[in-house]
Amino acid sequence: MAKTSAINRNKKREKLVAQYATRRAALKAATKDPKLPEEERFAAHLKLAKLPRNSSKVRIHHRCELSGRPKGYYRKVKLSRIALRSLSNFGQIPGMTKASW
Repeated sequence: MAKTSAINRNKKREKLVAQYATRRAALKAATKDPKLPEEERFAAHLKLAKLPRNSSKVRIHHRCELSGRPKGYYRKVKLSRIALRSLSNFGQIPGMTKASW
């Protein structure tokens, strides 16, 4: 099991991303708009830099839904490799069985 502080920190980042998503998207669009004057684009850059760092989507780390493990993560099932193996061995995941050839 991962440290609960690391899991909570990641959840906090997810909340901040959701909270600032529209504001961040508008500022990013303003910085990339060639029709705007240089001063307005620079001001948008400064406003974007003032937003909390954890409100950026890039700072979210994928974690296993069961154990919170950050490494060995399968995006398709949102589980770590260890949790995926244990669930599939017990037949908990439909269509997934242990390989044998």
